[in-house]
Amino acid sequence: MARRLREHLIPRASTTLAGFVSLGLFWGAWASVLPGVQDATHISKGALGVAMLFVSLGSVPAMFLLAAPAVDRFGARAVAIGAAAFALAATLPGLAGSFPVLVLILGAAGATSGVFDVAINANVGRIESATGRRMMPLAHGLYSVGVLVGAVAAGIARGDGASREAILLVVSGLIALTAAAAAADGAPVHTAPAGGLRLARGLMLVALVGAAGFVVEGATESWSAIFLTRVHHASPGVSGLGPGVFAASMAAGRFLGQAARRFDEGHLLAGGAAAGVLGCAVAALSPSSAVGLIGLGLAGAGVSLNAPVVFGLAGRRPDAANAVATVTTIGYLGLLVGPPLVGLVAQASSLRISFLVLSLVGAIVAAVARRVVSAQKTPA
Repeated sequence: MARRLREHLIPRASTTLAGFVSLGLFWGAWASVLPGVQDATHISKGALGVAMLFVSLGSVPAMFLLAAPAVDRFGARAVAIGAAAFALAATLPGLAGSFPVLVLILGAAGATSGVFDVAINANVGRIESATGRRMMPLAHGLYSVGVLVGAVAAGIARGDGASREAILLVVSGLIALTAAAAAADGAPVHTAPAGGLRLARGLMLVALVGAAGFVVEGATESWSAIFLTRVHHASPGVSGLGPGVFAASMAAGRFLGQAARRFDEGHLLAGGAAAGVLGCAVAALSPSSAVGLIGLGLAGAGVSLNAPVVFGLAGRRPDAANAVATVTTIGYLGLLVGPPLVGLVAQASSLRISFLVLSLVGAIVAAVARRVVSAQKTPA
């Protein structure tokens, strides 16, 4: 009886995990339909890059200003709200026919996905707090799987002649199914009074460590193919393996982190960061594309545990909604900083030096990880 009551009071794990998969499906499919979107809008690669920046410009403020109050007010049901809004926005990028329209649409997609992202991470935090079981690495591993499946499936569909509109409409339908399932979640609707947006010192340290990890993740993922092309003169087929190897190793690293129950989060974050340091260094010093791919894979596996650990620490706090929104907002700024950082360093020196700089950033995370995690577990 007590067990059934407890299960009724916490979010449904299957629905929450499905949310991570559906979020990944969209962003994987989006990457595959990008060429079609560029053709339809008649814009240059540079303009497309500027338009894509509005995904972050939409998501970052929405995570903090909209997601935290929504999760505080609606609890587990915030997943349904976020998923429903995101399902509507997910259909729009395929309809863009000009640069201004694309910018507005990507801003909307970023904002709604940001709310959805915070809601599902907050749900996982609540589940971990209530059950004492680690689940965040599994959740983020399923997101990575969603990205891979979405990208591959959309690529196959495009090869068979499917339009970008049709592909995104299918993905939107899958997200809508997640929204419907989340709406039926029996967990309490009103979980905590909105206490206002605030930043705690210990939480800021976690957020900054997360941001540093995201610098490495965003930069390595974005520049992996270009690194192989420019440094090793790899063919398009080989250089295209860079992002794929990185994403697959991230998924594998997260599933491994889920299984490694003997190790606490401090060891996982520090050990993962150390592996990322080694991976970036191997890539930077690689004599061939094959060795470069090994380095990229090791870097992906290492950085994979950054998001699950820092989001997990935030999600288990009493103020879970505000904590997850804060860590997500500040952490994701690292995704914005990483790619241009590599470009600027490469412009001044070389891509090899850029990856050594990423290795240095990872080393900082490895050095402070255990201390920051321990501080979070000690009441301030």
